[in-house]
Amino acid sequence: MKRRVLTLFLALSAVGLCSAQTYLNPNAPIEERVKDALSRMTVHEKIQILHATGKFTSLGVPRLGIKELHHSDGPHGVRAEVDWNTWGTANWNNDSIVAFPSLTCLAATWNRDISAKYGKAIGEEFAFRDKHLLLGPGTTIARVPLNGRSFEYMGEDPYLAGEMVVPYIENVQKLGVACCLKHFFLNNQEAFRNSVNVNVSERAVNEIYLPAFKKAVQKAHVWTLMGSYNKWLNTYCCQNDSLLNGIVKRGWGFDGAIVSDWGGATDYWQAATGGLDLEMGTFTNGKTEDHSMGWNTYCLADPFERLINEGKVPMSTLDDKASRVLRLIFRTAMNPKRANGFLCNEEHYNTCREIGEEGIVLLKNDKSILPIDASKYNHILVVGDNATRDLSEGGGSSELKAKITISPLAALKKVFGDKIDYAQGYYTGKPLYAYQEKLDPEKQEQLKAEAIEKAKHADLIIYIGGLNKNGFQDCEGADRKEYQLSFGQPELIEALAQVQKNIVVVTNGGNPFETSWLKSVPAFVHCWYLGSMGGEVIANVLTGKVNPSGKLPVTWGARLEDYSYYQYGKEGYPGVDNQVYYKEGIYVGYRHFDTHKVKPAFPFGFGLSYTTFAYGKATATTLADGKVKITCTVKNTGNREGKETVQLYVGKKNSSIDRPVKELKDFAKVSLGSGESTQVSFIVNAEDLKYFDENIHDWKLESGKYIGFIGTSETDIRSKIEFEM
Repeated sequence: MKRRVLTLFLALSAVGLCSAQTYLNPNAPIEERVKDALSRMTVHEKIQILHATGKFTSLGVPRLGIKELHHSDGPHGVRAEVDWNTWGTANWNNDSIVAFPSLTCLAATWNRDISAKYGKAIGEEFAFRDKHLLLGPGTTIARVPLNGRSFEYMGEDPYLAGEMVVPYIENVQKLGVACCLKHFFLNNQEAFRNSVNVNVSERAVNEIYLPAFKKAVQKAHVWTLMGSYNKWLNTYCCQNDSLLNGIVKRGWGFDGAIVSDWGGATDYWQAATGGLDLEMGTFTNGKTEDHSMGWNTYCLADPFERLINEGKVPMSTLDDKASRVLRLIFRTAMNPKRANGFLCNEEHYNTCREIGEEGIVLLKNDKSILPIDASKYNHILVVGDNATRDLSEGGGSSELKAKITISPLAALKKVFGDKIDYAQGYYTGKPLYAYQEKLDPEKQEQLKAEAIEKAKHADLIIYIGGLNKNGFQDCEGADRKEYQLSFGQPELIEALAQVQKNIVVVTNGGNPFETSWLKSVPAFVHCWYLGSMGGEVIANVLTGKVNPSGKLPVTWGARLEDYSYYQYGKEGYPGVDNQVYYKEGIYVGYRHFDTHKVKPAFPFGFGLSYTTFAYGKATATTLADGKVKITCTVKNTGNREGKETVQLYVGKKNSSIDRPVKELKDFAKVSLGSGESTQVSFIVNAEDLKYFDENIHDWKLESGKYIGFIGTSETDIRSKIEFEM
């Protein structure tokens, strides 16, 4: 009898039903919990946690009490619930949320503190909705201004994107919600995204396309990365050994999990050996009658288990993947410090409003037509589809079900009352994914005529248009077809301006566009996508309740032909025979415009204010540790309070290698009252000045003299200072 009891005890211990269970101890170090849990799991249980069991769910280990993971799209809010096994909306009545501004808007704030507030607020909403993975944010570099998904990213500069993404990630993950940084990497176009292979120099990879991701891994310690659909080195990024194992895990020391984009895993062997840890959305809707294409058919499911059992892939590979997913579970679903969260509270709406107010960019303001003085106007005509449209709808995975959406028209009526009239001016159809609704040209002309007729009776026009979340606009799955605004907007703006010279153009969108109509209008304001409080934010800026302080995170080219990739034809974009060539190398965005003397419509870092700022002479001091301190005084010389983003660019004097004239190395946003001044200082070290040398496959410092450029934009340099490193 005793022998039977002992045998039973040993058997139960082997499957983890007896003995101390460290993995369930919330106070034990995570690495001990991971090691203990792994030791108790069968091979099949290790396999099961590596792939989806629903559209946005991956399994835990029920036998051991290890919880499953709930994923949800971001990065601007928690997506509405979808059916378990389809993309259909579940039609819940308790999943409405705060729609936060787009990440391009966040980048346009140039404010790290605002990014931290964004992360805290959105993280609390994900926590309350019981989501463990926030599928975002994104730091893909804006290479092509037609990219349908640029609104989800943080602009064209790797330094700006890296600095802005770190506080977001840190403040989400403090709450026990994981960020899944995307799309890793080179997902710079939606056109042919599922098949295109990106050919790019080693230097451009390291100087332009990797740094923001690297900073998120090494500084923010992001818990998951999402692989992109495209190929690099002729291998899909979701299963790319050189990228995921070589660069991220071994090179950067990443201890988190690599998650596939939905359907991004395509090959059993490469998924098993190429660094992928958690596979989502492959092959199937997960619900077929005979289960021949169920969740068990995923690359990291039965096929991977066979490779392990047959000894074709070592057990250490499985254990590494399972450990990374367990680590993720203990950081999120089984984190004892995980926040309860809040949904749609006042603080979140205030944060939404604050991000928008600091991200809106004032691009033109002739004759100080802005802010609007209500006493000057008796009849204000608002024109444009975006004045009433909910811009949180559409766009693909970033579509949101906002509990509250304040339209610009409603907000302006609240301010100006009966002085406001409205004309739609144009229409755009439904926000359909990856295709466009056919529009009636006669209806379009009728709406235009109605707007022009009403404009004859107005003494001020506020035009609210731009891009939207329709297919072939700012939408996942396809890029824009043209650089100019669609739906006849350029002609409509010109026609309205001929009738009434007092016209303010307000646009939405995640990308630049052609503005040949700009000479006909005295004021131009760009708003990105502003989320739930968008209308109120626009009204606050137009009326002067808020002084605009946003700066462009992208260079706004006058023509599509002015962008660097364009000169290489279809090879440069969208590619030929599923191969795209980044022949411009490191000359992306302002690096190209500045170095090759191409005049943009609006430069990187540009943004006007209702006040003015004066800059003193910059000074440079070499510190004891060899670093250089650059200091400049900034004064508000206008008659109202305002915020200014002081930007530091650095260039090499008499460089022996090909490099841009200057590159962004730091920035600081300061708030100053009228007549107030402050001193802004930046620290430059050797790491900031290195370039990637392809001959030695490593970073290298070119010694000698450098020039520090202090400015209010990339082209508006107020002071220069030489220093030696």
